Order: sequence, then C-alpha cells, then structure tokens
Amino acid sequence: MATLHQVRSAPPPGTDPGPGGAVLPGADLLAALLAGTPEEEQPVTHVHRMPVRESRTQPWPEWVGAQLRERLETQGVQAPYRHQVEAAELAHDGRHVVVATGTASGKSLAYQVPALTRLAEDPRACVLYLAPTKALARDQLAALADLADPSVRPAAYDGDTPMEEREWVRRHSRWIVTNPDMLHRGVLPAHQKWSSTLRRLAYVVVDECHAYRGVFGSHVGHVLRRLRRICRRYGAEPVFLLASATVAEPAEAATRLVGAPVVAVTEDGSPRPGATFALWEPPLTERTGEHGAPLRRSAAADAATLLADLVERNARTLAFVRSRRSAESVADQARHILRDRGRAELARRVDSYRGGYLPEERRELERALSSGELLGVATTNALELGIDIAGLDAVVLAGYPGTLASLWQQAGRAGRAQRESLVVFVARDDPLDHYLAHHPRAVFGRPVEATVTDPTNPYVLGPQLCCAAAELPLVPADLPDFGGPPAEAQVAELVATGLLRRRPTGWYWAGRGRPDVDIRGSGLEPVTIIEGATGRLLGTVDGDAAHATVHTGALYVHRGETYVVDEFCVEDATAVVHPESPEWTTVARDVTDLAVVSTDRSWRLGTVTAHTGVVDVTNQVVAYQRRRLGTGEVLAEFPLDLPPRQLRTRAVWLTLDEQAVARAEVDEIALPGSLHAAEHAAIGILPLLATCDRWDLGGVSTALHPDTGAATIVVYDGHPGGAGFAERGFAVLRRWLQATRATVASCECESGCPSCVQSPKCGNGNDPLDKGGAVRVLDVVLDELAAAEERGQQPAADPAPGGAEAVTPTSGVPSSSAPEERRADGAPPAGPAEAAQARAAGRAQDQEPTVDAEEPAPAATTDADTPPASRAAGGNDLVF
Repeated sequence: MATLHQVRSAPPPGTDPGPGGAVLPGADLLAALLAGTPEEEQPVTHVHRMPVRESRTQPWPEWVGAQLRERLETQGVQAPYRHQVEAAELAHDGRHVVVATGTASGKSLAYQVPALTRLAEDPRACVLYLAPTKALARDQLAALADLADPSVRPAAYDGDTPMEEREWVRRHSRWIVTNPDMLHRGVLPAHQKWSSTLRRLAYVVVDECHAYRGVFGSHVGHVLRRLRRICRRYGAEPVFLLASATVAEPAEAATRLVGAPVVAVTEDGSPRPGATFALWEPPLTERTGEHGAPLRRSAAADAATLLADLVERNARTLAFVRSRRSAESVADQARHILRDRGRAELARRVDSYRGGYLPEERRELERALSSGELLGVATTNALELGIDIAGLDAVVLAGYPGTLASLWQQAGRAGRAQRESLVVFVARDDPLDHYLAHHPRAVFGRPVEATVTDPTNPYVLGPQLCCAAAELPLVPADLPDFGGPPAEAQVAELVATGLLRRRPTGWYWAGRGRPDVDIRGSGLEPVTIIEGATGRLLGTVDGDAAHATVHTGALYVHRGETYVVDEFCVEDATAVVHPESPEWTTVARDVTDLAVVSTDRSWRLGTVTAHTGVVDVTNQVVAYQRRRLGTGEVLAEFPLDLPPRQLRTRAVWLTLDEQAVARAEVDEIALPGSLHAAEHAAIGILPLLATCDRWDLGGVSTALHPDTGAATIVVYDGHPGGAGFAERGFAVLRRWLQATRATVASCECESGCPSCVQSPKCGNGNDPLDKGGAVRVLDVVLDELAAAEERGQQPAADPAPGGAEAVTPTSGVPSSSAPEERRADGAPPAGPAEAAQARAAGRAQDQEPTVDAEEPAPAATTDADTPPASRAAGGNDLVF
C-alpha cells in the first residue's frame, strides 16, 4: 500500500540541494525545488509515495541454451524475473502471450529468450518485430546486437532504410525490425518478395501493443490478421508475443488486436525503487485572459523552470509535453533560464525530441540521451515507449497525456537504475488537469483503462478488406477472422460498389493498382517544410495537422529556431519558410458545421433526451491570429483561404426541451453560453472515462439545432467512422456528467476559466460562456438521469430525425431521407464503401477537423477539437 507524506519545507540536514552536487532522492529533490516558495504560491496539491518493491526471480527453463545464458549473464542478467520465465514458457509452448507489466520490468527478455532460442534451434527460422516508434526500434536493434548470435543478422526495415539495403534485409536478416505502417505498405502487398521470410516466420513480436488503440489500433489489428492469413498460405503459423504497459484486460485487448486467443502475464516480478509523485498546479497570476478570466502560470512555463532546476541539480530529466511546439518551447525556455543563471555549460546539455525531425537528427539525439551527454530533454510522447534510458532521476509531465496507461508509462521512465526518483505532474489550465490535481484518487486509486479498438468499424473494415483481397483473393473461410457478419456485409457492399469482383474461387480486388489505405486514418501525405532561401529540408508535419500549423503566416519552430511560413501549397504538400524571431506566435481559427445523419440509441429522460449515432462534420480553417508571446494578447487576425474538409463520425448528444431550459433558470440570452460552457467542460472530462484525450474529441452546442429542434450539446469522435469514445460517454453518461458538474462547480473562479469551462481550442474565442448557467443545465440533466435510473428506464434503439435509419452492426452504412450535408464538390457524404474507394484511389476523404472551430450562426458554438492527439496537438507523437 502506497503511503502519503507531507512536503518538507527544507531538505534534511547534511544534504546539499544546491547546483552541481550529488543527486538527491526524490522526496528531498522535491523539497529542494520548493524551498523558499511562499505559502500562497505553493503549487503542490498532493504528494504520493510509491514504495520499494523487491524482485522475485526463478531460474531459466532447461530449454534455454548455454550460449544464450552466457550472453545474458554478460549483460548482467543472473536470474530472470518470474514474469519473464512465465511468458517465455508460454511462448515456447506455442501460445500467443502478452506481457503486461510495469515500465522497466524487463519485458523485452520475455520475448527475446524464446525467440532467440528458436532461431538457434532452427537456422531457417525468422522473427518479425513490430515497434510503434523508430526510437524503440533502434533501441531494440542495439540490444539484439549484444544478445543474438551473429547468424541472426538483425536489421531494420522502415522508412529510414535506404533502398539499396532493403533487398539485403529481405534475403539475409532473420530478425526484421519494422513497424505496422511498413508491414501494411511494404511487406504484405509484396508478399511474394518476402515469401522465404513468411514461410519460415516463427514469432511475431508486437512491442508496446497498448499504443495501438482507437482507429489506428483497429487498422493495426487488421494488418496483423492479414499477416496471419498470408503466413497460413505459405504454411506458417507464427506465435505472437506482445508486450504492453499495465492496462485493464490485457488478454482481451491483445486478443482483439491479433484476432486469436492470447494469454496474459500480469504479475510483475521486477524490483521497483521508491518514488515521490507530486501533483502540481501552477498558481493563479494577476494576468487575465479572454473576457477577464483569471490565468494560471502555464504548465509549459513551470515545466521549463522545473527542467532547468533539475538539470542544475545534476538530475537527469525528461519533461513530457503535449505538442511538438511545446517540446521546442520548453527546451528553449530551460536553456534561457540556465544561461541567465550563468550555467551555459548546462544549457548545452538540454535539447528537445519530437516527431518531424530528420532521421539523422533523431539518431544523434537518441545517442546523446542514452550516453548521458544530454542531461535534460523536453519531449513529446515519442520517448514514452520502450527505449532504454538508464539512470533517469526525474520525470516532469506537463499536462495529462490522455490516459492513465500513458501517465504511468511516462512516469515509469524515472528510476530505471534502481534509484529513488521524482515524478511531477504539472496540471495544465483545463478542466481535466484541474480535476486530477485536486482528486488524487483519480490518479492513484483508479485502475488503468482498457485499450479501445473496434475492428468492425466499417470505415476501417472496408478498406482493410480491399487490401486483403489485393494481396490474396478472399474466400469465405477468411471472413470470420475479419469479424464474421460485419465482414460479410462489407464484402457484399464492396462488390456492389465495384471494388471487389466475385468469382468462383473468391473475391478479387477490382480496382486499379493497389489499394491506397492510410492506417493513420486521414489519407493525407505529410507536408514537407523547406527553407526558401537555401532549399534545405527542415522536417515534416502530418498532413491533417498542416492546415492549422503550417498555413501561410504560421510560426514554425525547429530545434529552437523559429521560422515563418511564406507559402503553404496544399496540392504539393509543401510549406516554404524563412527564419524569423518575432515576438508573437500564431493560433489558427476555423469554422465547423454538424448535421445528424442517424440515431442508434436514445434515452428519454423526461425533459431531456440522450442520443448516440452518426453525424457529419464539415470543418474549414478560415483565419489565424498573432498573439504576443508571454501574455497571449491578440495582436491581429488574418483571413485564410483553405479548402474545407469533412468527417463522418459517431457522436453523443443531449437535447433539452423548453421545460428543461426553464427549470435550469436560463433565459434566451444566457442559453447559448450555458450550453457552450457545459460542452467545453464535458469534452475536458470525458478522457477521464474513455481511452482518449480532448484532442480526440470535437463538440458543438446550439440553442436550437435544425436536426433536433431543441437546445443541443454534441460531443463527437474526431476520427472517420468513430473510435468508440462518444459511445463510451453514452454508456457512462451519469458518471461523466457528475464529474463534469463537480469540476465546474468546485472551480474557484467566478465566471469561468481554463480550469473549468474555457477551452484551449475554442473557435469562438470562448465566447459566449456562462459558468453558472452550465452548472444549472447539468443539474437538470443529472436530476432527469437519476429519476430515469430509479424508474429502471434504459436506452432504446431509435430512428434518427427525419426518418433516418440507425446504423446496423452488420453494414455500418448510414442512410437517411433527411437533407444531406454536401462535400465541397457538391457530392453527398461518403459512406464506408465510398470512403474505401476514395482511399483506394488515393483521394483525401472524410478528413478530420483541425484545431478550434466556430459556428457562423450567433446562437451556435462549436469546438471541433483536433482529432488524433498526434496531429494538431502532437500528443501521441509516434515517429515513423
């Protein structure tokens, strides 16, 4: 049982918390950081003590060869942990297995030992290793170089592998390190070239498998099903070995991912050093923000100060931030602080790490970090997964990373050398972080989430069936692996649309060339950043984030250097920049429209009704603001002419009739702001109950929605076809809205602030907002929910407004007699089959909204939050 302790006002006698001395233990390090802080500015809201855990070991099984044992002993592995032996035994027996234990628990050996043993016993056997990040892949290659027999010849096959080396990898490597994207695009479509590897494939390792969630995870699940299908055609039945962070229901999640039964090993036998975990909320400042709302010191500013303070105390530190821009900003601020303190030599040991860097830059940063040359690094979650960074003393988390699984994965980076460590969670000024900072049980007393995937999502299933048919003709016996009845329905639809052709021997791909399916879900190619004066390639930005981040006039930051975009060419996917160091930053503004397509289920709660179903969202970046650095003051706004993008997805929405509005004592003038504030807070809190973060969600609120005929609040998934987040909100509606109401009501501000009802990405500029009205609206909804539950009333299937039919589990194809929203070209919205056809033809279809949104009508407000955190926010910044 973890114990709590008070923050010490000063370090214990005999310790030296000052710069340059020996690194202090976690608790003393925190006390040193807080020394001299006035009581009224005390940022720590709670301190949690994580106790020491002793190791539990046992001998290796007899089947582990003498040479491998010797290599392990050379690496310092004298006796394996129990979970390593348990997983290795299951794998050796031919069982698919997932090892779901804590960070730094030695999961790698659990799959390396059975796989290397098999390679030693069978000189023809091969292993395929899948990593979600290139950093992790390179780290694993380095580990294998010391552990594997030279005949294994481990090699990388990814986007950084030169073309001249790829043929050598196919012919000679017996341990191929790649990623799901490369497997999807480079291996499976060319399986004839890989036939010698695939027919000898003994094991498939899926490392950090908890990273594969949502739409991306659903795509990866189908990629693995396609791999198993092709291997069977070549006579191979590889065993799948999965490694995961500690998550809920790991066996079930791994089974959904692989498409075959998986056994879980969850009892962690590794030792864990003690750790001090502090919840930190930056204090309020005298500054005010939009509409006079009080502002806190930013999480990024506090993270930069903490990073500088920790580096000055010789503490090797990672600071995890939520966006690529923040990684650059925090590292740059920390360097400035150190230089201002006369510690220029330490400033040179601070850097940033994020996606979008060139391969050679990433390799150099990884080398400097592993060697200890770098003392402090501000990073996106690109360094969250797997890569072994020994001897870290502290981790700073600038903002909740979206899931408890990610939070504990990032926190677990500290203390890898069995040294007591410090973890500081710095709350951002938003409702969820504020809630967590003041409700420690939500962090320390709650189980981690289950990994959410839905392989039957028609927007995933249809395109993946096209890929499978292009690789090998589909036959009826294949369809159970792809979902059974939903797959059968999708095949029939694909035949009807001409994408598949039915022949006596199966279903064949009927399109031209190969299907062009982006498993990241957007279909947009990365945008290349080029320095105009020199033609130098600086980096890349994800295509679906580009409209909001590298539009003409945007500020772009690369490793501490700032540039301004001169021209953004959508057609060529390029942005031309020039170096400049302005005193401002830029924020995109956009507009969003939402139409209800169909309703799956409704829950009539008297004067309030809750719905879940399908919606169409159309989004367009229309302008950007220049804001003064440090204060956020808006200096100017400039119009943009960028094309609109459309998304068909799933949503949960609440409608309130006139009686409900009257009970909330909200008049006609206050109603839009009350609904808008409730919508903001609900979006901010839903990640507490679903495996997502607020950047995965969008929202709309309006006093009178044309499709519902009532006051309406909508929260939707920012992914084509949906990702299960809105449906999760519908399933736990009362818990969700109770937490939302508690967060808004308990906030110490008077009229609303970023900690409760203001959104960091509101396209309406957080106007109008009515905090008190939001609480009263939520009270009415919660009262109706409680009364419905007392009556035993349950949600029911319900046709959509206008006669639209509900989406069925078999087809997933929404149909409606109601007026349809139109794409920019005037065509009706795409369904799953058309989306598959569009992606197969390489067209961008069903694109996600970008940061912020604004409803033109004065009575309506929207928040089309950027869909995947990896995109506009850079949160799930997986590097490929």
